[in-house]
Amino acid sequence: MKNLMYSSAAFVALSLSASVAMADCSPDFTGIEITATTQTGPYIASALQLAADGWTEKTCGTVKVVEFPWSELYPKIVTTLTSGDDAFDVIAFAPAWAPDFTPYLTEMPAKYQQGDDWMDIAPVYREALMIWNGKVLSQTMDGDVHTYTYRIDLFEDKAHQEAFKAKYGYDLAIPVSWDQYLDIAEYFQNDVEGVYGTAEAFRRGGQQFWFFFSHAAGYTNHPDNPGSMFFDPETMDAQINNPGWLRGLEEYIRASKLAPPAALNFSFGEVNAAFAGGQVAQSIGWGDTGVIAADPAQSKVNGNVGSAMLPSSNEIWNHVTGEWDTYDEVVKTPFMAFGGWQAAVPQSSGNQEAAWDFISFLSSPEVSGQAAVTGGTGVNPYRISHTTNMERWASIFSEREAAEYLGAQQASVTADNVALDMRLPGYFSYTEILEIELSKALAGDVTPQEALDTVAAGWDELTEEFGRESQLEAYRASMGLEAK
Repeated sequence: MKNLMYSSAAFVALSLSASVAMADCSPDFTGIEITATTQTGPYIASALQLAADGWTEKTCGTVKVVEFPWSELYPKIVTTLTSGDDAFDVIAFAPAWAPDFTPYLTEMPAKYQQGDDWMDIAPVYREALMIWNGKVLSQTMDGDVHTYTYRIDLFEDKAHQEAFKAKYGYDLAIPVSWDQYLDIAEYFQNDVEGVYGTAEAFRRGGQQFWFFFSHAAGYTNHPDNPGSMFFDPETMDAQINNPGWLRGLEEYIRASKLAPPAALNFSFGEVNAAFAGGQVAQSIGWGDTGVIAADPAQSKVNGNVGSAMLPSSNEIWNHVTGEWDTYDEVVKTPFMAFGGWQAAVPQSSGNQEAAWDFISFLSSPEVSGQAAVTGGTGVNPYRISHTTNMERWASIFSEREAAEYLGAQQASVTADNVALDMRLPGYFSYTEILEIELSKALAGDVTPQEALDTVAAGWDELTEEFGRESQLEAYRASMGLEAK
């Protein structure tokens, strides 16, 4: 009898404990395991894992993060989506793949598309990159926009300021135009011992084309002709060999000659190393540069890391009129290079409610904000709160560095004329043609115009192969334009 009484008491205690545990699971996904997949870490995969640990504690559900090398990720995901396989409940993927994935994705539940957390997402993500044909089919989980980084100590050195002004006739300061950017690169390359002019990615297969796109955006993303940077949004004719693109390529090539000797082999990793190592006066690229350069363990220039929006132009090619349009001031045109990793839920998932709850947790201001300041996650700011919480960034930057870094990020993603990256079926077929010709032009084997003419012809041929009408439909959707 004593044993029975003990057993009964133990059963009651166990039941009470279970009830309390269930009450603590909010919402309760006890017994549910979701599978999320992305590229091999640490970048992005570690952000998913950090969120998975917190989500498990909050909901009592579990997350298995499955990683694939970059070269295998697209085929793995597209195969499961098109076959209806339920292997993945959450996919974290490159925005360029969206046109191939969107027919197989679920729409974000309405409850996540409202409130302060929803409005906290920067408009370019919330109103463009997360939407396909009017439906929210993914959640941005990483911000990707190119910005400008410079050495505060070099720019504020009085000797450099005087020498620069004597040579160029204006003050050494953060460049607002690409002309100024190149003047600054030329000055430090030729007139300052031990410092090269700039660092960018110029290597084929090393993010090369995104850096070229950043140069060209200021000359081709016309504010009166939305969606016309890469193709004519009425005809799908390639625009990449027009005078705006030509100017962008000529300046990209010039920048390669105002960089360290090995710059033609630079990917973004080498750009970060060159800036953090004190080799260059300035650079362009993603927000990782600023974070790495501010870290004393990785950098020789920490404490002197300045940031700003990309340079732009006051002249933009108008493909409709076939003329240059000139503005009184530079039209600020940052480029959404890559566009930021997206997370979505396949229609084949058997755990859609839990999967969207996990994505909501992953991208929440607090969780994503911590990921943005955690080295190795690869997460850059994409929420307004990411760029306003100065206390969070104090562990990385000085007060001035933080103000400039966060200001550059916020100004870039909220700029009126921000340029979206190309997103098309066969994206990497288009960029492969481009990189072959870019490399030839950088090496001097062909002229810039010859290179771009070849690319334009190749792009038009690809468009015909994929189907001009379907490509036009996808391109307009990617640029936020109504279907024809």
